[in-house]
Amino acid sequence: MKFFDKTKLYAPSVVRLGVGVVFFLIGLDQLLKPTLWASYFPQTLPFGLSVAQAVLANGIFDIVIGALLLLGLITRIASAIAVLHLLGVIYTLGYNDISIRDIGILLGALSVFLHGSDKLCLDKKLWSKQ
Repeated sequence: MKFFDKTKLYAPSVVRLGVGVVFFLIGLDQLLKPTLWASYFPQTLPFGLSVAQAVLANGIFDIVIGALLLLGLITRIASAIAVLHLLGVIYTLGYNDISIRDIGILLGALSVFLHGSDKLCLDKKLWSKQ
């Protein structure tokens, strides 16, 4: 069991990286295949946005959040934004097969928020006192 005693220090990093990868890849997919994602968006959007514009904006947003989580920069803020975003997505989509997946990602993002910066975050390297 000594092996697992040493590896549990990295569990928060694995969750952060997992959530970051999902956000980054979904954002990238939205930029590369926006027509496939359009059906997940409401047809009437505020501020005169078209669905195509909303998909592209959301793709950029997801890539930024994913990159921040992958790098471990402003980790708690990025994960809080991810949690709020996922709550909005789940509310918009309602309860279905997609939202079940999103609930799992939401819990991962909430875990990252509650833990804050982990051992492998750039936050620790940039802001820790030497």
